[in-house]
Amino acid sequence: CPVCGSLSRTRRLCKLLNENHVLQGKVLHFSPSRGLYRYLRRQPNIEYYSSDFKNEFLSDYQYDITAIDQKSETFDLIICYHILEHIDNDQLAISELFRVLKPNGRIYIQTPFKTGNTYENSAITSPQERLIHFGQKDHIRVYSVKGLSQRLKSVGFKVKVKKFEGLSYNHEYGLNPSETILMANK
Repeated sequence: CPVCGSLSRTRRLCKLLNENHVLQGKVLHFSPSRGLYRYLRRQPNIEYYSSDFKNEFLSDYQYDITAIDQKSETFDLIICYHILEHIDNDQLAISELFRVLKPNGRIYIQTPFKTGNTYENSAITSPQERLIHFGQKDHIRVYSVKGLSQRLKSVGFKVKVKKFEGLSYNHEYGLNPSETILMANK
């Protein structure tokens, strides 16, 4: 956005959160963008927990996503955008997300996606090789929608894949029509 500097994915997420009326209770948000961090901190119906493990984003906590320092079934909503592709043991992280989510709670997940199968190779460790193979120097893998959905389902999540092609408001709000978001609940 030329006014606030937000990315398409951030604007779409904010729109979804409001449309789906999920901004209630305790919200855990990993590595939030500045605009969304500021917006969510002002919401009166939520107790907002922003977390960034490497202290690169605005945050109030530094949770390790593979060992979240919270009781089981704490959060009503979790936002995990462009996080899991950075995590070595993503299955442990997914299990932790499931553990800290309340029954009937929701999680919104987005990563870069590819067609076909999820691609990962633990032998690729240099930033230059990761850039070539995974599209970014600090990525560990590139998920397929099916692959990430299966990993989420394997711990008990119920997953819905949300696509946005052909929506009339995409152009009006400057939203990428090829985005995909996984919305899951417990």
